[in-house]
Amino acid sequence: MLKNFITYGLLGWCLEIVFTSITSLRNRDARLMGQTSLWMFFIYGSAAFFFPLFEFFSEIPIFLRGVIYTFCIFFVEFAAGSALKLAGVCPWDYSNAKYNLRGVIRADFAPLWFGAGLFFEYVYRHFL
Repeated sequence: MLKNFITYGLLGWCLEIVFTSITSLRNRDARLMGQTSLWMFFIYGSAAFFFPLFEFFSEIPIFLRGVIYTFCIFFVEFAAGSALKLAGVCPWDYSNAKYNLRGVIRADFAPLWFGAGLFFEYVYRHFL
């Protein structure tokens, strides 16, 4: 479990750095500077606790699995973001985004979380 927690924590960090690097292009920043937070390691690492879901949902069609993973990720993001916001240490703030919920989740990120959930499942099935 610890190995999987570390794997998902590091994988999530890497994905977030790549994502924030690419989105820096919106600001015409060709340096492609990415960023993340130490808190995110623990949030991404928590995907290790969802391993039973990967097995339980193995016979469900891939689209439905992606939808389920998206809702699971939204739940974790909302819970973690709310707790970190309460403590005054939340590393993200989506308050200015059009489709945000309390500034801690963005509905327009659903396709990204859909892909991330299926990618984490793929990593679990083929590498862990």
